[in-house]
Amino acid sequence: MKIARVRRFAVAALAVFFAVLPISPLAQQSYVGRYDAYMGFADINSPDLGLNESGFHAQAGMNPRRWYSIGGDYSLGWGSQLLTTNLLPAALQAQVNAAQAGYIALGYLPANYHLAVPTNAFTETFAFGPQLVYRHFSRFTLFVRPSLGALRERATPHAVPNDVFQPVIIAQLAPAGYKLDWTGFYGAGGGGEFALSQHIGIRGQMDVVYNHPFNDILANGRWTFRYSVGPSFHFGKNQAK
Repeated sequence: MKIARVRRFAVAALAVFFAVLPISPLAQQSYVGRYDAYMGFADINSPDLGLNESGFHAQAGMNPRRWYSIGGDYSLGWGSQLLTTNLLPAALQAQVNAAQAGYIALGYLPANYHLAVPTNAFTETFAFGPQLVYRHFSRFTLFVRPSLGALRERATPHAVPNDVFQPVIIAQLAPAGYKLDWTGFYGAGGGGEFALSQHIGIRGQMDVVYNHPFNDILANGRWTFRYSVGPSFHFGKNQAK
């Protein structure tokens, strides 16, 4: 897992925002564009699976009023994990463990063998909804939102060379050579943005959501954390209060 790197990323982003907050005067923002867009680096972490993915995050929104916005959200990430027996539902675990014991008894596997299949993951998230915005600093903006949407994930397992058992399990769990699934997610998110100019800013944000893809082979759902930082762009008519 890369949890330590994720934590360092989050701490660094928060440190920057809290450093600039005291120098942002308590005054209404003079310009709030009707439209905004964002693109940046994303780190998507599912610690229960040991899955960490680096990728890209994009947003586009409209501000009907200064205190709320509505828009779409998309992110993608690539990473890898180890698929181990303890992640499987009880019935499937029993089948795999029985087959593994048979291979050990026949001498095809060492007595201390533990199944751990390297698996590449490609994850996409899609969301649409509202966001509450606090603009009482001239250059610093805070926001919170519900995180509701859909997750698409493709998992591709790869057998370790000279392991005779992993290809058997891969053929059982992913006959096509990969698994593809869509699932919903729910949670919450938020962050902050520092204005570099009237139309350009730097945004940092975090979302925490619950999801359960591949529920035919994964026993439990997972909490997923997405950290993101990058430039934002504001344009269009100045919105009324």
